[in-house]
Amino acid sequence: MKVSRAQIVVRGLANCCPNCGSRTLFMPGRLFRINPSCSACGFEFERNNDEGFFLGSMSLNYGVTLVGYLTPVMLLAFFKVIGTTAAVVLAGVGAVVFPMLFYRASRSWWLMNYYFFFPQHLPANGGKGRLGEDGNV
Repeated sequence: MKVSRAQIVVRGLANCCPNCGSRTLFMPGRLFRINPSCSACGFEFERNNDEGFFLGSMSLNYGVTLVGYLTPVMLLAFFKVIGTTAAVVLAGVGAVVFPMLFYRASRSWWLMNYYFFFPQHLPANGGKGRLGEDGNV
């Protein structure tokens, strides 16, 4: 069964496998550990031949932290809704805690973004699941 772009988005937002939709993206009971492959369909999440693939998820996490958390704290301090000391503490703590809380979503969303633009790379759509292994790159 072919996977549509809408299904890829829904699966990405739900932290599911982009290929089959099962909830196997992360290891059960482990907050920061991604499974190397899906136990339901065998799709490989980790790319052994491309160490920089998930640099995009780190950049996504950084951008969301900056725009979605640190900018509002800065604006609250600028307009004197909160004090400077409170803003510095919130920014310091949030700059560490927010990316950790957003880690799972950023990894899943990066997979979602990649396969949204390259759905033909998913095994369910006839691809091999890896960059360079089919003729569509």
